[in-house]
Amino acid sequence: MQIIISGIPVEICKKNIKNMHLYVKPPSGKVSVSAPLDMSDEAIERFVRTKSSWIKEQVNKFEAQPRQTEREYVSGETLYVWGKQYFLQVEYGTSKNSLFLSGDKAILTVRRDSTTKQRDSFVKEWYRDLLKREVARLLPKWEKITGIKCDGWQTKYMTTRWGTCNTDKRKLWFNLQLAKKTPECLEYIILHELLHLVERNHNANFLSLMDKYMPYWRETKRKLNGQILDFME
Repeated sequence: MQIIISGIPVEICKKNIKNMHLYVKPPSGKVSVSAPLDMSDEAIERFVRTKSSWIKEQVNKFEAQPRQTEREYVSGETLYVWGKQYFLQVEYGTSKNSLFLSGDKAILTVRRDSTTKQRDSFVKEWYRDLLKREVARLLPKWEKITGIKCDGWQTKYMTTRWGTCNTDKRKLWFNLQLAKKTPECLEYIILHELLHLVERNHNANFLSLMDKYMPYWRETKRKLNGQILDFME
């Protein structure tokens, strides 16, 4: 179900929960509401309308946040890797594509006739490899700290979430864009998604667990949501 409030689409999802929860999700500012199964559509809409000013304020913040221009993967553009800015230097070759960092440069070697889409696909896979190595290193650390273990994890490019958790399959997903953010942001998301295996909702218990294992998580969350975002049409 979707409703429109002040020109802003709001996704409504009914769940087996006691209270209603309103979210404006990074990195795109998508608005969603989780509501109890027995709550009427009219009651949900009334609630959302009472929050319209707050919703507009939050959405405007995301829209005003700095974003990269659309990537063409030509020399002079910038890439971010673990929060550091690199200047793209494109070189041409006939062998395998490659990307490596040297000083403040990200040297991308591609075929001269390669398309922007092909270059974008290669760079995304490069980010995937970076992210997978770090998740493989950091996830066991947080599993040991919390005593919570997942049954599997994967990475994918997402536009509305930094991570997600399938509680039934006990599987975690991490956004490829995390490889562009400062390293502590990845640890925050790993912990966040792990805790959803024991607490599905962002309730008082979930927040107390975040405070217990990462007392500085709110500051890290602000840093994550404040860093430059990918281009979006």
